[in-house]
Amino acid sequence: MSDPVGGCVRPRTAVSEAEVEALVRGICFKTGPPRLLGVEVEWLVHELRAPRLPVSPERLRALYTALRGVPLRSALTVEPGGQLELSSLPAASLTECVRSVSADLDAVRAVLREDGLALVGLGHDPWHPPRRYLRQPRYDAMESCLDRTGAGGRFMMCASASVQVCVDAGHEEPGPLGHVRRWWLAHQLGAVLLAAFANSPLSGGRPTGWRSTRQLRWTQIGSGRAGGPALDSDPRGAWTRHVLDAPVMCVRRDGGPWDVPEGLTLREWTRELVPRPPTREDLDYHLTTLFPPVRPRGHLELRMIDAQPGDDGWIVPLAVTAALFDDPEAAETAYRAVKPLAERTLGLPAPHNPLYEVAARDALTDPELREAAVVCFTAALAALPRLGATADVTDAVAGYLERYVLRGRCPADDLLDMPGGVGAGPHGRETRS
Repeated sequence: MSDPVGGCVRPRTAVSEAEVEALVRGICFKTGPPRLLGVEVEWLVHELRAPRLPVSPERLRALYTALRGVPLRSALTVEPGGQLELSSLPAASLTECVRSVSADLDAVRAVLREDGLALVGLGHDPWHPPRRYLRQPRYDAMESCLDRTGAGGRFMMCASASVQVCVDAGHEEPGPLGHVRRWWLAHQLGAVLLAAFANSPLSGGRPTGWRSTRQLRWTQIGSGRAGGPALDSDPRGAWTRHVLDAPVMCVRRDGGPWDVPEGLTLREWTRELVPRPPTREDLDYHLTTLFPPVRPRGHLELRMIDAQPGDDGWIVPLAVTAALFDDPEAAETAYRAVKPLAERTLGLPAPHNPLYEVAARDALTDPELREAAVVCFTAALAALPRLGATADVTDAVAGYLERYVLRGRCPADDLLDMPGGVGAGPHGRETRS
């Protein structure tokens, strides 16, 4: 969701509906042997000694100015509410990915400590209301667009953080590592990952009734913006139709505020050609304004995992996801474990289906999700040595399996169990809109 470039590209040659379809089909799934891995880690930025105090825009501005001078391998970007994101380069192994991002995080944290700030791994800010830090045409337009569906959009933009794992699309041919299977697995396993790593039960200092309030916020902004396509045997075709039928967030201008059309799909824009004909650059931009739980960008970007507690908590979802997608034995085990869960989707796209709703609200207290998670985490743990994972990584996954998964718990439960803290006592439940 971050915008490292800013500004607007001057429109060039218009594209037709047929050209859009051909372009999307050509770029969304790059097939071949799975060999690369990536991760994007988002963090809330809080005061080190008084985390309930909001960080002023001036301090955030000084922080990000200082960070621009720090040599990093990962791309550092800023989210609309001032959240910090590091996006790794594609790595040839899990070990390479972990080492590279860990080194970058160490360098970033050193700068934050000098100013009394800290990175906090929570999927949703538990105390502060959404407050926009970035003032750019993209985010002005995004805010105007998302406000039409309620307050969830502002929380998503300014008060949420995640761990996004990127895996290769897979082989063109069928099988455990084929792109059709991996696309399907990403959505069904996604509910298990959502439940196992739920870490955002609070908003405004009170329990929301959802262990992943972050996922609730995404659901609240609607299926056209934050939903996926129906799953079928042709992922390219399904995603292409979804892109064409998704609402256009904005029409960019070189100067002044951007247009925010209401109810205009990309397909309609290519046909009606107003307020101006769409271009290839508009298509590329449109793809960045769609936030499904699994986004095909040549590779697959899994977006349903909350930011994790601790300096190194992000490593566990990265390792588990890598093992379940890139080790053939673990991938087959995961496929069989989550296959029964597919019936609970009622054939509806994620995340706007009953399976994702239960995963976000109840997490691993749901018996079927817990059972699938135990099988998947156990298979991942067995696969990690085959992927060359270090002892530190396998120990972290084993510890997570023992502390949370086998007990039907997730990090959100730790927050809710805090004695006398913000999680104490029943305070009602938010409902989806």
